[in-house]
Amino acid sequence: MSTDDVVRVTAALSIPRREFRARATRAGGPGGQHVNTSSTRIELLWDFERSRALTEEQRARLREKLAPRLDADGVLRVVSAETRSQGENRLRAEARLAALVRAALKVPRTRRTTKVPRGAIESRLDTKRRTAGKKADRRWKNEDD
Repeated sequence: MSTDDVVRVTAALSIPRREFRARATRAGGPGGQHVNTSSTRIELLWDFERSRALTEEQRARLREKLAPRLDADGVLRVVSAETRSQGENRLRAEARLAALVRAALKVPRTRRTTKVPRGAIESRLDTKRRTAGKKADRRWKNEDD
């Protein structure tokens, strides 16, 4: 498979373009008569559940992370209508889809709990002692006792 036939997500993951369904529709917004007559808005659909490019773990992770972005059939939908060129909008939609998948597949590092340094504890307690001493000096003292 050549590089023109795939969308590169990571160094290890490439999605074949034949797995995408693209739909061109008329874009809204400014543009005069051009926007009313040409279908430049691209809607890119990817059914990752049937994709051969993904492992089962990756599929499960995408299902979890991209749940709000999936339609009723479980298909990921990305839209691009920024430019007046259908080809350019398709490339932008593919890039956006790749970025979404890349972010969803990224596994966060687990946090290692750390111990508070002894110097920090001693410094905090020393500051507390000094503050308590200042406040004790401000209190009224009975000289008769």
